[in-house]
Amino acid sequence: MNTPIDLPNIRNITVSGRIASGTTTLAKGLANTLGWELLEGGVLFEHIHKDLHLTEIQVEDRPDSFDLTYEDKIKNLLKEKNHYVIQSHLAGFDAQGIHNIFKILIICEDDRGNDKTEIRIDRLANRRKISIDEAKQEILEREKNNLEKWRRMYAHNDQNWVYWDKRYYDLVINTYSNNAQQTLKLAFEAVGYQGITYLEA
Repeated sequence: MNTPIDLPNIRNITVSGRIASGTTTLAKGLANTLGWELLEGGVLFEHIHKDLHLTEIQVEDRPDSFDLTYEDKIKNLLKEKNHYVIQSHLAGFDAQGIHNIFKILIICEDDRGNDKTEIRIDRLANRRKISIDEAKQEILEREKNNLEKWRRMYAHNDQNWVYWDKRYYDLVINTYSNNAQQTLKLAFEAVGYQGITYLEA
């Protein structure tokens, strides 16, 4: 691990977004370059589901206590630690009201603000080496189940609540119009880090 690079007025960074929007790629790029610790929420929840003998889609069968314990861990880490990049669906939501946390949202939307679900499905299929149908089922069902659970737990069953609401974030990057390198460049510009020289495409 490299010596952590300090950023002005930023102790930790959260990266959130819908499934296969590009959050993991960005979070790894930030952590590797800055020499910060990386916490991948998706990896942790995969282990939780395996321990409970659940598939990733069986969200409602996961006890609420697991979610609450995990979110408390994220909040405490954000409050007490420095030099972390936390990639998690709810990390930006969890960070509300905590000082010196830079919250990034990754979206994959067209010019009209429509989610490009088919692109996210294709990305997941390629990444996991699974069929398009399997990726489609995971994205649509897992996202629906997560929302139902989290709306009940954190938003008083408000059917309009989504964790990708842009008001929760300091920076929104669209991976439909920006590739991985452009996304990383935009993030570094926003946090005030200028230590990378980018090659022109």
